Amino acid sequence: MQTENDAPEAKTKAPRRARDPEATRQAILDAALIEFSDNGLSGARVDAIAARTGTNVRMIYYYFASKDGLYRAVLEQCYADIRQAETGLCLDALAPAEAMRRMVEFVFDYQEAHPRFTRLVCIENIHHGEHIARSETIRTLNETAITTVAAILERGKREGVFQAEATAIGVHLLMTSFCFFRVANRYTLNTVFGQDPLSTALREGHRRMIVAAVLGFLQHPAEAAGRKWAQSAERTKRGAVDIAEPSAGK
Repeated sequence: MQTENDAPEAKTKAPRRARDPEATRQAILDAALIEFSDNGLSGARVDAIAARTGTNVRMIYYYFASKDGLYRAVLEQCYADIRQAETGLCLDALAPAEAMRRMVEFVFDYQEAHPRFTRLVCIENIHHGEHIARSETIRTLNETAITTVAAILERGKREGVFQAEATAIGVHLLMTSFCFFRVANRYTLNTVFGQDPLSTALREGHRRMIVAAVLGFLQHPAEAAGRKWAQSAERTKRGAVDIAEPSAGK
């Protein structure tokens, strides 16, 4: 008589790994960021993105509907990432000048650490921002980029440490332009001038320079700076006249 212990072992199938839709979607987005930032929207290939993730083209279209839809989703994630990182700065707890310093340093560090985001923004500008224009998500996300700066400016103006004429969009342009430019134009600058703008030797000097530029503008009214420049130019001009026309008594 066969006992339970004598019975042949039942064959068991290896459990199938459950598919994680969110992990699959994220893997596609990560691979697409590389493909789009390396090759642009026009040059990127959906089958190359599928190969990077071990999925297939049909799966990508299931999640994102189209190549343009995938590209727009990558843009949305990139903007969401930088806006999310900004929330950890705790700027409200800092004095206005220190809060602005921290904001500028954050933008400088973030742009340098995420060159693919910078390249993606360059690519979107080649397409005249048409994909961002179709994304309500991106427009909503980027409202905080201005409102955060505006809140710091308002506190600084109330305390009398920032000039009244400064605008949030103007300060945003001032601080992001240099941070963006040194990353976006790294290779042309290095080729033309023989100096890598992202080299460690230049980094701290560049970081201090953009902080000084923003705070210098905010803490010294433009009108006063203009008058000082005009007075200096007038003194220089008078000095030149004195040299050219010596007094008659000499």
